[in-house]
This record gives sequence, structure tokens and C-alpha cells, in this order.
Amino acid sequence: MLSLFRGTGAKLRIKHSTSELLTTRSLRTSAVAQQTGTATGLYGFDHLKTPKGFQRFVDDAIERSGELISYISGMPSSSEIVKAMDEISNTVCSVVDSAELCRHTHPEREFVEEANTASMRINDYLHYLNTNHVLYNAVKKAELEGHVLSEEAKRAANYLRVDFERGGIHLSDEKLDRVNLINIEISRLCREFNENIVADPGNVDIFPPSHIPKTLHHLVKPIYRSRCSVTSNSLGSRDTIKEKGYRVTTDPQTLSSVLQCASDEEVRKMVYIQGNSVPHANLGVLDKLISSRHELAQIMGYGSYAEFALKPNMAASPAVVMSFLLDMSKMARARADEEFKTIRNFKKEKCGQTYGDLRPWDEAYYTAMMKSSAYNFDSSVVSSYFPLSQCIEGLKVLVESLFGATFHSMPLAPGESWHSDVLKLSLHHPEEGDLGYLYLDLYSRKGKYPGCAHFAIKGGRRISETEYQLPVVALVCNFSGSHNPSTTRLNHWEVETLFHEFGHALHSLLSRTDYQHFSGTRVVLDLAEIPSNLFEYYAWDYRVLRTFARHYSTGEVIPQKLVESMQGARKMFSATELQRQIFYALIDQTLFGEKPSPTRETSSIVADLKREHTCWEHVEGTHWEARFNHLLNYGAGYYSYLYAKCFAATIWRKLCQEDPLSLTTGTALRTKILQHGGAREPASLLNGLVGDGILRNCNGGIVPDISSLCDEMQLGENYQELLPLF
Repeated sequence: MLSLFRGTGAKLRIKHSTSELLTTRSLRTSAVAQQTGTATGLYGFDHLKTPKGFQRFVDDAIERSGELISYISGMPSSSEIVKAMDEISNTVCSVVDSAELCRHTHPEREFVEEANTASMRINDYLHYLNTNHVLYNAVKKAELEGHVLSEEAKRAANYLRVDFERGGIHLSDEKLDRVNLINIEISRLCREFNENIVADPGNVDIFPPSHIPKTLHHLVKPIYRSRCSVTSNSLGSRDTIKEKGYRVTTDPQTLSSVLQCASDEEVRKMVYIQGNSVPHANLGVLDKLISSRHELAQIMGYGSYAEFALKPNMAASPAVVMSFLLDMSKMARARADEEFKTIRNFKKEKCGQTYGDLRPWDEAYYTAMMKSSAYNFDSSVVSSYFPLSQCIEGLKVLVESLFGATFHSMPLAPGESWHSDVLKLSLHHPEEGDLGYLYLDLYSRKGKYPGCAHFAIKGGRRISETEYQLPVVALVCNFSGSHNPSTTRLNHWEVETLFHEFGHALHSLLSRTDYQHFSGTRVVLDLAEIPSNLFEYYAWDYRVLRTFARHYSTGEVIPQKLVESMQGARKMFSATELQRQIFYALIDQTLFGEKPSPTRETSSIVADLKREHTCWEHVEGTHWEARFNHLLNYGAGYYSYLYAKCFAATIWRKLCQEDPLSLTTGTALRTKILQHGGAREPASLLNGLVGDGILRNCNGGIVPDISSLCDEMQLGENYQELLPLF
């Protein structure tokens, strides 16, 4: 899908896949290498035995694409045009996907640098493909002759034509040149934004060391400063002594831990302000990104970038999204206000005479304390039931119960892996054979992508009547620990995250589309997050947890009462968390909506939205949005997380809740939504899965039914307050 490469957002959001020519050779090499122990390259691609191999990888992709362009220029049949177009996309995606995963995870600098170079070269080539009138005219021919195509091929032809036009191919040469320059600039700005986050995480020096609890010592660095001390002798001489302290790096993960665990309010305040004020350089980058995207949208004939970005999605327009977000905001407000008052009263009770107003750096600390107090559980006790090895077993239990398939560990050929921590699994079905392959790269390390993500290395597609290109994906996380799955223990938030990303992986692995153009997560943005949000429910259900959650030393199955306590604690401040996600989505829509006054700073917009739509104050001088990188890859699309929460809540209640591990449930999930990827209309998939009532039409777009989520979170008018009285 060529035009989805326009800009970092789409490229990072949905990873792509590989060519028939390169894939066939690479898969055979990988299989032989595993049997004989001979070397292969990264991800099984023979080209990538060395960093310089990326250069040849790009060259071959361009050469193969040129052959296919020549073939298409002869105007073969419509079905052959669509198939050849899909192979071009498949070919260049092999480079894009491999380079993307490599530069985010590879520990060797030379590999990362070559992957960066390859990424830039192939993106330059993509600008040529996206403005190629031979391809555009061929696609239009195929679409006009849609009556001779299969339904999926007809849909592919339509999508390809629309994608070309969203790239500006129908514009005048002057405007098209400007669009191409803007897209290059947007890509550069997105890269700079991410690089700034890594380069400037911020830090705070804390003295004396007693202000940092021992539970956080593994996250901080000891430092020393010199200070003068007056001795007690008659001369009153001064000695220089070294005073120990701790340097706290305010990256998001460390910031979150300190805000939750540090009892010293001044420490929390310092790390909160610093962590929400870096990197300062990104304020200018964000301004330029907003301006560039706005100009792009106007050239394309839209009033705003949000209008341009939302056109292909279920929501279809900013008006539909804003209506949905404002309705959700109103729905959450009353309970969020009550939750805020409860936290404030709790702080007052704990602090006594020293009580001050409830501040943003208080939220994580006091809510964690309240949850522990109300439900009498300790997060360290919870994590003792979630050794990483058992969590991986839990994923295996899921696929076997739901889909009748099993994960098998596979040997990694020399050169195939990028780090010794990486595991490889094959997903095998007893009747269908191998369904796909999954790499697991789960531990944090220096220089690695800091979050958790699903990377598709290869999308599925039908090569012939008897041959199918199997999907290959990587699940990347950053769990801290000994790098030994049996001794590394996850907190439950990490378990939930693992299951979320696994939902994305299953979407890719179980996809069975004719074209890689529609494989797995290659769907409209506001459908892409539904499987991942649905699988979060599995991380909370006791019937699922009891199948794998066992104490690391005793082997005891996690007690049902402990899980009930976890569930109760989760609900305590659910409206506050929902309100936060609404706030994030409103920032995204507003910044990329109708262009604001050029004299108004983004931080001022964010501050006003926070005051209007949350219960929490904005701290002057902070600019949290400077490292909100979802503004890059989800530009005007962050609302899709809330869409997904609503859709997933309905699917869980109507399809999964009664018997979440049944083969009947899994068969419905697989055959009615997961296997189709983007090959069918989203509304048709969702209605077909659970029947009417999951969505409704609204002003030319589609919005999810919110009743299941509201019932679950007890946000309705008659909800019973769950918060304990403090």
C-alpha cells in the first residue's frame, strides 16, 4: 500500500511486508540455516548478514520494483495489475520493515546507521512510486473494470487509487512537488522529535539519599557533591567532604515509578516538573510539524490536517470525533470529580496539619496507597505470581484454547537474531500447518526502543493457489529484570501491556488475506486497536489467569481473592484514567484541527484543555506534549484508542465474557474479524462479529456504542459508587 508510507505516522503505525522474490529466497535460506547451522541474515533475510547488506537490500527492492513497473506499463489484465501492485508494495516493505525494526532494537551502532540510511533511501524511492502516473493509470483501469475482479481485489484497486490521490498525484506539477517536499519535511521532523526524546530525558539530583526509597535504588544513579564543613577545633577550620545523593533520570518509566513510590512530596514535585518539561527543543519541532501538516492538508483541499487524516477512517471527520470525545467527557465528569475529592480527602487525612492542595505529582502516590489500603494487596505480592516465563505460557494457553493452535520454540539460525535475548516461536495448527512466526524481544537495554510495540516484518499474502506467504512479526517490550524468564517477574500493568501487544501480533499472525495490502493490522486506524484492547480483558479474567499465573517459588496458583482485589483496585479511579485519555485525544484533535492563532503556543492550548476536561491543574512552565510521540504516528488519530475501548467492551460482553477460553469464542474472533485484516469494511466486520448494537452512524461517520464501557465503568446516571470511604 504505497501511499501509506507518506509521513512517519503511517509508517510507524502500521508496519508493512516483503516481496515474493525476496521472501521466497529468504525463507528457504532461513529454513536451511536452522537445519544445518549455516549463517543467514537478520530476520532470515540473506542480504542482512552484515550492516552493509542493507544497501544491497534497497538496490534489489528498487530493481525488482522496476521490473514490475515495466510489466504494469503493458496494461495486463486488471487482476494482474492489482497483484503486481501488491508485489511492488510487498517488495519495498521488506526494506522498510526490516530497517524500522533494526534501527529501534539492534544493539550495534553500524547496523542502526545502515538501517537509517536504507530507510531514507527507500523513502526517497517511495516518493517516485507514489507519483508514478503509469501505476496510477493502471490502478484506475483496474478499478473501472472492477466487475471482473474478486471482492478483495476490487477493494484493493479502490484503495490504491485513493491512496495515490491522497498523495497528490492528481495535482498540478507545482503542487505535487510542494506536497513531496512537505512529506519529506514531516518525516524529518518526526524523526527529530523522537531523537530529542531519547537524547534529553531530563534528570534531577536529590540530596540527601534518604529522600529516595530503597525500592527505587535500582532506577537511580549515585552521585557526589563537595561541601564545606566547619570543624570543632579552636581555629574553626573548614574541611571539604563529599556528600552522596542520587540522580533521577526522568524518562517516562522512571518518572512513573518515582511518582508512585516516593513519599517525599518535594522529590515528587521536582521529578514531575522536570519530567514534564523536556525536551524543550521539541516545542519548536511540534510547531513546525503542525504547520507542515496544515499546509499539506490545505494543498490537498482540506480545511485541516485532522479533516485530511480522518477521511478514510470509520469516524470520517473531525466533527464526528469531537462529538464523540465531548460526549465521553461529559459522561466521565461526575465520577471523575468524585474520585478527585476522594483523593484530596485522603491526602488531607494522611498529612494532617501539613495538608496542602492536591497537586498533579500527588495523584500516582496517593491512588496507589489508597488501592493498597482498600484492597489489602501489595504490588510486589501480585508480581510474585507473574514470572515472565509463566506469562509466555499464558499466551500459549490462549492460542491453544481459542484457536486450537500451538506455539513452538524455534532455533534461531546464526545471524538471524539481533540480540541473545530474542526468542522465536512458530504458531502451528494441527490441520493447517504453520500459521506464522513470532519473535519476542522483551527486555530493556540501552539504546532500544523505549516502549512496547508490535512490528510486522512480513505480511501474509497469497502467492499462488497452493502457496501462502506466512506473516512474521516481532513483539518488542522493555521489561526490567535478570534477562532470565524464570526469575523476571512482571507487575500486572506489564502483564496487561504484554497481552495488549499480543492482540496486535495475533491480528497479524491469523490474517489470511489475498493481498499483503490488507494483511493483519493494515486496517483503518480506528479499527487497528480493537484486538489489542480486547486481549487486555484476558489479562484481568480469573478464569484465564488461573491457567498460568503461579507463584515463582511455591508454584501456587494465583488466589481468586487476590485477583478480585486487583479488579477492585482497577475500578477505583477508572473515570480519572478515562478522563486522561479523553484529554490526550482532545489535544491531538485540537492541535491538528483548524489552525489556531499563530501567536498562541501549543502549551497554552494544552493547559486550557486540561483545565476544561480534567479535574487536575496545569503546572505553569511544563509542556508534557513535548514527548507525547503519539502526535507523530497517530496525528489526529489518538481518539482511536477510545473507539477501541468502546468496541472491545461490547465484544467482550457479548461474545467473550461467558466463556472467554472456548474454541467457539476463538473461532468467531478468528473467522469473523482477525483473518480478514483490512480486506472487508470495518462496520461489516464488527456487525458480523456481535450483531447490531456495536456501532451507529453519525453525521456521515461511524461511532461506537458506549453503553458497554459505561456500564463496565459504572458511569451511568444510576451507578453505585465503588470507592471506599476514606
